[in-house]
Amino acid sequence: MTERYSPEPSKADHRELLKTGPAIIAAIGLAMLAGCATRPSPDVLKPVHLSQPTHAEKTPVSVKVLVATNRTPDSIRGGFGSTWADNLTYEQYAFSVPPGRKDTAITYPTSRPDPERQFAVIRRKQLAKDAFVEEALRSTQSDGTVGIFVHGYNYSYQEALFRTAQIAADAKIPGSPVLFSWPSAAAVAGYVADRDAALSSRSDLDSLVAALSASGKVKRIILFGHSMGGFLVMETVRQLKLQHRDDVIGKLAVILAAPDIDVDVFRSQLKDIGRMPIPICLLVSKDDRALVASSFIAGERARVGRLDIDDPVIREAALKERLRVIDITSIQASDGLGHDRYASLAKFGAQLASFESGRRSTAGDVGAYVFDAAGAAVASPFRLAGRVVGSQ
Repeated sequence: MTERYSPEPSKADHRELLKTGPAIIAAIGLAMLAGCATRPSPDVLKPVHLSQPTHAEKTPVSVKVLVATNRTPDSIRGGFGSTWADNLTYEQYAFSVPPGRKDTAITYPTSRPDPERQFAVIRRKQLAKDAFVEEALRSTQSDGTVGIFVHGYNYSYQEALFRTAQIAADAKIPGSPVLFSWPSAAAVAGYVADRDAALSSRSDLDSLVAALSASGKVKRIILFGHSMGGFLVMETVRQLKLQHRDDVIGKLAVILAAPDIDVDVFRSQLKDIGRMPIPICLLVSKDDRALVASSFIAGERARVGRLDIDDPVIREAALKERLRVIDITSIQASDGLGHDRYASLAKFGAQLASFESGRRSTAGDVGAYVFDAAGAAVASPFRLAGRVVGSQ
């Protein structure tokens, strides 16, 4: 086997990137800018009072979310900005989530929210660190699992928060998932700034993970990073390893959805981290156009989130590096770019559980697999993927 498990792009690939890259970036920019007109302001964080529905089937779903953020508070608007704070701020939210939704789209509340159509905050409370940890431990699942979600590039605080609520509601999980929100610029042109912000957030995420791991009640921490959040997750795990915090790493189940990580950087991270007790899981898709743009911006360098599991080199590398690489291309994306499929995984929890009832997966299951949303699931690590869906 060759040492490089993602071959350099061919000349044809280079020509295709040069030809389509600007168009892809422009399309992504236009799509995101179009959404900017309706991007939620910090006003959506204000708790509202909702009237009770007259029909039981129209009763909203209630979910709770815990948040730790190193963004600087916006004392005027009541939210959090894109500058870096010296200390973490901890909050607890309760959400009303509309019932009967068909997709992962989030309809933000207006001045008079409609609970049958719109998400809404119904309670918000700031917590001291000790109270936050207590709440997180209280929300630990019966098997000792707690989940932390780390958002990606171009996310505001409120967007990341509402997305976490959507995933928690669709997965029907007990307790409160934890969101770690780092100071993304929440701007299309902020890619480089966001990468710097992610790097600056390693110690804060490290601190959060270590604080939860310190309790004997916590047996497993699912650390779920999306896109650039996956880069932050890997850098944090690497930092924990260099600190010789094997006690913390031993509890981690790392899941990277559409990871925006240079393939060679990822190899270097894996080399420093070494073998983890629970293999790292990658959720990838060959047609993720957001990562095509990211690759172009980075000088046409391949991204981990677009690994092709049909490539025998990738399959062999997954076994060698003890990775679970799951192709989720069959899951429908809602962003038009194929980059947010992770948000749809929650609704497949029952299917994943059904598949696993026929075969018990173990921590040693590694390799390259395909998830078929039509029902013909082919893989072994879905039990872990299902747990992630239920623990973000």
